[in-house]
Amino acid sequence: MSKIELIAPCHFGLEAVLKREIIDLGYDIAEVEDGRVTFYGDEDAICRANIFLRTAERILVKAGSFQAVSFEELFEKTRAIPWEIYIPENGKFWVSKAASVKSKLFSPSDIQSIMKKAMVKRLSEHYHREWFSEDGASYPVRVFLMKDTVTVGIDTSGVSLHKRGYREVSGKAPITETLAAALIMLTPWKKDRVLVDPFCGSGTFPIEAAMMAANIAPGMNRSFTAEEWTNFIPKKLWYDVVNEANDVIADDVEVDIQGYDLDGSVVKIARRNAREAGVEHLIHFQERDVRQLSHPKPYGFVITNPPYGERLEDKKDLPDLYRAFGKSFTELDKWSAYMITSYEEAERYFGRKADKNRKIYNGMLKTYFYQFMGPRPPKRAREE
Repeated sequence: MSKIELIAPCHFGLEAVLKREIIDLGYDIAEVEDGRVTFYGDEDAICRANIFLRTAERILVKAGSFQAVSFEELFEKTRAIPWEIYIPENGKFWVSKAASVKSKLFSPSDIQSIMKKAMVKRLSEHYHREWFSEDGASYPVRVFLMKDTVTVGIDTSGVSLHKRGYREVSGKAPITETLAAALIMLTPWKKDRVLVDPFCGSGTFPIEAAMMAANIAPGMNRSFTAEEWTNFIPKKLWYDVVNEANDVIADDVEVDIQGYDLDGSVVKIARRNAREAGVEHLIHFQERDVRQLSHPKPYGFVITNPPYGERLEDKKDLPDLYRAFGKSFTELDKWSAYMITSYEEAERYFGRKADKNRKIYNGMLKTYFYQFMGPRPPKRAREE
């Protein structure tokens, strides 16, 4: 097993959550930057990170990092990367994405084209051929330029890791699976506490919580680009990690996780998604208005993604909606509430200032994660 640097991109503002996950998985952190965590592992770590990490967007093998302020420099330093270590003679390789921030080189299409030429040049010299069939496994390259520092990674995941494989259809204003998992991890919720999402939509919060409670690895029901990299990662490693993930599932865990939505059609979608994720038996979904939010037990959690009113015609309904949500919440005994929303007046109409709030980008949309903390349960109650 060789020592490899791996890059795990994540949502801006949630790097600390991903860092903790990586440490818990047993790997050493190399660097934490805005929107990504770099760590050390081996070939086995590529498999385990893809299958077990809940909050990473993808896993990249770091091929190189260098300074470049001209296209000539970009070409020569890309050519200097030992691509033959990763890409076999028949490998399909291309620069799938280029992003540039505060750098002299800023045209993604030019960056992609020049780097591809440099890769071809390097591999031509190594394999002693001018033309490549590229009919083998895929090795997509992603490059990020920040203040003229070029970071180059080979994508092991393929489709983004938020695509768990359980959500074929989404409800309105969906929240990604990786973001939902990270937000749950930012709360003190544990599987022995009640969790309710009164705006559950396609069920992402309840499903991610149930998967955590049952210890179901998020990558169990999907494939990854690097599964075909048999020159670099033996197939047996993937089978071993899937077996490891299967061995730790606690399918019989007892939980109280509920999802409500006013729209009966999305509740049906949520049930179907939960079934696909293997957690339908752990979640109670119901067509229900937020005004009917109630629960007899104390010390529960509301974790939710209420409507933002991104369309102008919907904004007029938001004051009443958030007011009703706040009123229902006050009737819950010693509960905590956590909501992510871009609605600027959320606290005003909810009727309480948040104890904490955290700015998080949901895609390109600036949102806030409002945290209304309830009291901690007595020690004995927590142990029961």
